[in-house]
Amino acid sequence: MIFLVRLLVQKYKKKLLLPTTVITIVLFFVIQSQFKSAPPTADDVQPIPFEDSFIEQQEETTEYVEDIAIFIEVKGAVNNPGVYELAEGDRVLNAIELAGGYLATANSKNINHAQRVIDEMVIYVPLEGEEIEEIAATKVENSNLVNINKADAMMLTTLPGIGLAKAEAILAYREGTGHFKEKQDLMNVTGIGQKTFEKLEPLITVK
Repeated sequence: MIFLVRLLVQKYKKKLLLPTTVITIVLFFVIQSQFKSAPPTADDVQPIPFEDSFIEQQEETTEYVEDIAIFIEVKGAVNNPGVYELAEGDRVLNAIELAGGYLATANSKNINHAQRVIDEMVIYVPLEGEEIEEIAATKVENSNLVNINKADAMMLTTLPGIGLAKAEAILAYREGTGHFKEKQDLMNVTGIGQKTFEKLEPLITVK
């Protein structure tokens, strides 16, 4: 039987070659098309990683700080005495620089260069040997400060960054916990953060 099959193959070898090749090619394309159309398995589908920052967002409280221009006057032993515009948070050193710096005969040892300037402030620089009862170059008299333990809502709203809502919050805190013992206690009031306090510190008093 096997011998007969071999004879038939050898006899019709050339005639069978073309049909066999065609059938093989057709079967190849059929198998390929079935493989591509097969639905993907769970192993084939890879999850897309997400950054934690897209899944969890930390809630932040943004404190609105209004930029307010302030004007101060520099007098005495500086190169260019006059009125200068500064920004909230600027220091006495910035004002002295705007005024052209000290004269060679200036006496600046009692001036606090690190103090924050406030609106309508007067910086007086004495000369060497000048006798004055008190060098108040950067001193702010208590009469110009707002007493946060006594001021009403209207007075509190004159402070930078303090609107009616924050003024009411200050009064509510004062009524609930008593007087402020120190300036820093103001940051315990809802809505008043570090930035606002830094602007208010040279303008307020608790005494």
